[in-house]
Amino acid sequence: MIPVKGYAVQNATAPLDAFSFERREVGEHDVLIDILYCGVCHSDIHQARDEWGGSKYPMVPGHEIVGRVSQVGSKVSKFKEGDLAGIGCFVDSCRTCPSCQEGLEQYCEVHNVGTYNSYELDKKTPTYGGYSSKIVVDEKYTLKVSEKLELSRVAPLLCAGITTYSPLMQWKVGKGHRLAVVGLGGLGHMAVKIGASLGANVTVLSTSPSKEQDAISLGAHSFAVTKDENLMRELRGSFDFILDTVSAPHDLNMYLSLLKRDGTMILVGAPPEPAGVAGFSLIAGRKRLVGSMIGGIQETQEMLDYCAEHNIMSDVEVIPIQEINQAYERVLKSDVKYRFVIDMATL
Repeated sequence: MIPVKGYAVQNATAPLDAFSFERREVGEHDVLIDILYCGVCHSDIHQARDEWGGSKYPMVPGHEIVGRVSQVGSKVSKFKEGDLAGIGCFVDSCRTCPSCQEGLEQYCEVHNVGTYNSYELDKKTPTYGGYSSKIVVDEKYTLKVSEKLELSRVAPLLCAGITTYSPLMQWKVGKGHRLAVVGLGGLGHMAVKIGASLGANVTVLSTSPSKEQDAISLGAHSFAVTKDENLMRELRGSFDFILDTVSAPHDLNMYLSLLKRDGTMILVGAPPEPAGVAGFSLIAGRKRLVGSMIGGIQETQEMLDYCAEHNIMSDVEVIPIQEINQAYERVLKSDVKYRFVIDMATL
């Protein structure tokens, strides 16, 4: 076994603290990655605090992982020692169900193995995430990372990047479309950058007037404060697509009113409480309310390659691991532009 240092939470109310554990030995298809940076996702907080239910402790969060390969198994063909590599939200799946066969491993119908707060395919061995020094993953679930981009700013692409890229690709958002992005946080700022790069006319919808200048500098064409009821009335029927990135409870019906006939609202944020949707919010304009969750391995690689080609990276604040608990509180206050990333050298 491989000894590893990390930070873990022991129960739903405990702070994250130093934690030592072991990774499996490198198998013939595995790569060992020395983790350099790990992003801090709002879902880390939801799971650490058991806000979605079913959390497994001790828990080592983190699924926005970039690092350098330090060892490869005897049958590995995609990677060699010294290569940059990335790990996203899952590290294995059944590989045989229809979703896995179609490259949609995130929707595995048997068992998608989360990078943390999950179990390996044996459904007994717990998985531990990227708030740690090393990780061992099958090469098929490991991603190539370009040397072109700033590595700390690449880490959040493994979740925030693919979570927004995938639905924009699925619904073919691009030139001629009006796209609204709800919320300008870790997900929202990536949605703005990618949506604008695809040629869509992007509007940021936010409760915070102070975010207007940031929205424009990130590539948005316009900005609207959702607390302005008159402005919201003016915007009714304006958008082809709305990408909703908010993970706090909010009224979906108001946003659905902003869609054009046959418009689509895509949920990628995951509030802990159910949202009520009135039937007429959809019926009156033949509107669609859909959801999307990260992306498969092939699409995530496409996203990383696209971002390298178009010089798209997350806006980050790099922190030492010792500040992770303060970072969680700041995320809850929206006090970060726009993603915390842990420098794992501080471990």
